[in-house]
Amino acid sequence: MPATPSTMLALGASAADFHLPNVVTGEAVSLKDYSGAKALLVAFVSPHCPFVKHIQQELGQIARDYSDRGLHIAAISSNDAVAYPADSLENLKIWAQEQDYSFWVLFDEEQSVAKAYNAACTPDFFLFGADHKLVYRGQLDDSRPKNELPVTGKDLRAAIDAVLSGQSVSQEQRASIGCNIKWKAGNEPSYFQAPAPALAAA
Repeated sequence: MPATPSTMLALGASAADFHLPNVVTGEAVSLKDYSGAKALLVAFVSPHCPFVKHIQQELGQIARDYSDRGLHIAAISSNDAVAYPADSLENLKIWAQEQDYSFWVLFDEEQSVAKAYNAACTPDFFLFGADHKLVYRGQLDDSRPKNELPVTGKDLRAAIDAVLSGQSVSQEQRASIGCNIKWKAGNEPSYFQAPAPALAAA
């Protein structure tokens, strides 16, 4: 299947603010609502993307495993919901409830938040420390659809463990691989690249 790598935003970048609706409650959520987090994971997702489907259970498990240690998660869908109805607000709500996610799933209808984070694919992960400075961006682990490697979350979990224990996160980080964000026609960012099929098994 076609695949797109993450852009690998510069480490140390500040978390961009956002004001997005919670797909379940409709309430507006912004960056300040995560101000008490010891670590903040911003994850760009899509319920229909096979790369996200492949790791969606592990994402929920990470939330459960680290919730009492201070990790907060903001899962954001930025896909064009008109061209891709599976990513509509209503379908995102159904997906979030089916997965029983303990974190908020947010809808970036204008795609401005994806651009602010240089998000390129789903899943795309950005981990910030308590000061909202970027310490990790990259893959969940080496598993991909059809490569038969188990989903363990080892790369992301190692980064989370480091942040929560006050240690430095290794700067040896591998790009996430996934479906490209489905940009609205004419709204593609300058960093947008057409999917490269050869990356699918990477």
